[in-house]
Amino acid sequence: MGRSKGTPTARGRTCQCCRGAAAGDAKATEQTMARRGVGTPLLLLQLSLLLLLHLGGTLGCASVEVGSPVVPLGSAVTASCSVRSRLCRGLQGGRARISWMLDNETVAGSQGCGAGDTEVSNLTLPQFNRTQAKLWCWVEWNGTKQRVGLAEIRAGYPPAKPSNLSCLLNLSDYGLTCRWQPGADSHLPTSVTLKCSTSRAPAVTGCTPQGGRSHCTVPRRLLQLYGQMEIWVAASNALGTAESERLRLDPMDVAQLEPPALRSIQSMPPQTDCIVLAWAVAPSSAHMELQCELRYRPPEDPNWVLVTGIVGQAGTAQCCGLLFGTPYLFQMRCRRHSARGHWSEWSAARNHTTHEKAPTGKLDAWWSTRPDPAGRRLEVQLRWKAPRQREANGRLLGYRVALGPRRRGREPPTVCNTSDTHCDFTAPAGTRRVYLSAYNAAGESAATEVVLLERKGQPLAGLRAVPAGERSLWVQWEAPWAPVAAYVLEWQRVASEPGRCSACWQMERDGAITTALIQGGIEPFQRYNISVCPLYKDAIGTPAHTAAYSRQKAPSHAPKLHLKSISKAHAELCWDPVAVELQNGFITNYTIFWANSTAEVASAVVNSSFNSFIIRDLKPSTLYKVHIMASTVGGSTNGTSLTLVTMVLDDIEIQILFLTLGLIFVLLTALLICFQKNGRVKQQFWPSVPDPANSSLGKWVPAELQQEPPQVSSAKEPGLATISTVTVLERAAGKQVPIWGKDPPAETTVAFPGVPQPYVQQDGPGRATGPGTGSYGSGETVQYAQVAGDGYKGQQHVPCRLYLRSSSTQPLLFDRSPSPKPYENLWFHGAAPSHGCRGAGGFLEDPLIDFPLLQGLQISGAEELHDFQRC
Repeated sequence: MGRSKGTPTARGRTCQCCRGAAAGDAKATEQTMARRGVGTPLLLLQLSLLLLLHLGGTLGCASVEVGSPVVPLGSAVTASCSVRSRLCRGLQGGRARISWMLDNETVAGSQGCGAGDTEVSNLTLPQFNRTQAKLWCWVEWNGTKQRVGLAEIRAGYPPAKPSNLSCLLNLSDYGLTCRWQPGADSHLPTSVTLKCSTSRAPAVTGCTPQGGRSHCTVPRRLLQLYGQMEIWVAASNALGTAESERLRLDPMDVAQLEPPALRSIQSMPPQTDCIVLAWAVAPSSAHMELQCELRYRPPEDPNWVLVTGIVGQAGTAQCCGLLFGTPYLFQMRCRRHSARGHWSEWSAARNHTTHEKAPTGKLDAWWSTRPDPAGRRLEVQLRWKAPRQREANGRLLGYRVALGPRRRGREPPTVCNTSDTHCDFTAPAGTRRVYLSAYNAAGESAATEVVLLERKGQPLAGLRAVPAGERSLWVQWEAPWAPVAAYVLEWQRVASEPGRCSACWQMERDGAITTALIQGGIEPFQRYNISVCPLYKDAIGTPAHTAAYSRQKAPSHAPKLHLKSISKAHAELCWDPVAVELQNGFITNYTIFWANSTAEVASAVVNSSFNSFIIRDLKPSTLYKVHIMASTVGGSTNGTSLTLVTMVLDDIEIQILFLTLGLIFVLLTALLICFQKNGRVKQQFWPSVPDPANSSLGKWVPAELQQEPPQVSSAKEPGLATISTVTVLERAAGKQVPIWGKDPPAETTVAFPGVPQPYVQQDGPGRATGPGTGSYGSGETVQYAQVAGDGYKGQQHVPCRLYLRSSSTQPLLFDRSPSPKPYENLWFHGAAPSHGCRGAGGFLEDPLIDFPLLQGLQISGAEELHDFQRC
């Protein structure tokens, strides 16, 4: 075979790029060897081989042939590479080694000898799973590999059959636009054309989609209007051809008309539930027989009501069954009367409101009653549900509550007239029925009788609520034994701030049901209190209560911990409950975690009904970090951390320690005082008692004898001191001596006989103190007080006697005992004597001679005592 220029054929192609690749490899090898200075014979041989391949060229020395360049995906691929040694300079006299590479992956082939000096390598790929790949043939000579051949292989599927072919004629330019759904991707280049044919012409290409689209438009010149045509889609690639189902149609049958126009809409009295609608077609459709449809709906209703069977070019249409006093949206569309035509777009919407009618039907009402504090009136809370639009027959203006039914010529008293759906009023005690009605601009409905029954019926046997969705709850209960006429369901959202939803209730008039769905006002993650109350024929049952969530999640916040008390081994914690709005579900439990500085972590689970916890078995004087976690069925939330340090001692131990230290301090203080104040302590516990034998009374002498030498007994015998003179005060009849310390009355100024000179204490032998001085440096005289009249220490009572006043400062004693008792001074107590002496001035109750220490004294002037008589 001669030298080829590398033109690809059906079997394969010769490599044209090998020469450039070889030249680049030779140049790179030369540069590398020049840098490294390599001169070994092996490298020179390799360089010469590359140069020979470059100078002689590889054009025509090798060829690659494949069974088919395009194969089905997953099928086998065969290829062969032939190398002619005589055409590849440098390979004469040697055998080249042939290898294969599929893209960058080495694959093994089988090499053999062909005709002449041709080396042939055959390759079989049993399963080709790539959509596109390059197959290279390599020649290896003396350790050097060179690419000498290339074949590109593609794999895919035959084209899929197009489907759902439809066409639409546009009356503006009369172009026929057809659309279809292409099949699965074939992974191969595929050509798609839209074919069309008529009865008078062969098939032609109507249009070719651009940019991979699945639609195109057949021009007017290729169409046969008002005649049958065949239209189909053809797709072809290297593996085959596919065609869609052929569509036979008249292009005018698939024409899309312009939408009609609604001219006017009017109600038809007296049939006020019907309307008459006037409409007109577009100018381009004026010559066609049309089939039209009408649809309408209230603005808040997403569902349309469809009216069919409107036939004609233009005119009017009648529609009945509409609601009274309700706004509606109306739209219309048309197509050719033949059933195969395409509908036009819907016309622009037109609004119309039907006229009103007086409300109909009964109102669902619910109530609660209680007597007022005076018991003369009845307080009523009445609630009701607004009627449905079908019963309202227009826009309601308000509701009226009366105490009696309306009769001809008699208007009952109205207790409430409101536009709300609830009313609080008072009625006379004993009222059992009220009458509720609704009214609009067209009139007033018939009154609904509301019987105010008493709560004395049987309660429900059981009640529970489960989620039905994020905004709804299923309520289930057990019916009581007595037959029930209806059930009333109430639900209120639980919040920190009290509030009441007047519309959150519904009445189920089927007394046989035991389940109900509530939807109004239900929000996820919010708690609702639900109650169900049975209604009997003549009474109301006691309501049953439960709580539920439509959906739960982790609480928004966890409680904040507070330290209530702490000791060396335990700590008491407390927390405030999470607000209901932030719980997001039922709190199942709290978990308390605590850890010390050595990362010893412990935990405890607390029931949700508790709000305090005592951590026990703590280490003294240790720092702990504590936090709380609140959990619901939807998740858990951790609270902030609380740091606490346990005490070294308990409170009782601290009290005992302080008491011990205090007691020690008191004892030490007492001992110190005892040592420092020994004399005072001794005097306090063992006082010094005056000794009469050593009394200083013996040292007193009258003032007249101050100049006389003292009479001192030569013998130092203990005895009574000698008093030289005692003056006795003479008692004058009818006169009373004034009390000491008080001035006598002016009208009774009577003095006793001359007051004797006071006794003075001698400061020394032969010397006495003057009248203005006393013993121990004091010149004041001591007034002896009244001595108690009772006997001293068991002595018999003696009648009260008079005694004298002395100027001595020495206290007198009753008896001669070593430790006499202190006398009682009744003058200082201000008490009157129990027994007075006979006479007017009888305050001197005891005579002077009754003093024990004065019994041995020589009394001068005793003859003057004849006026003093014993009492």
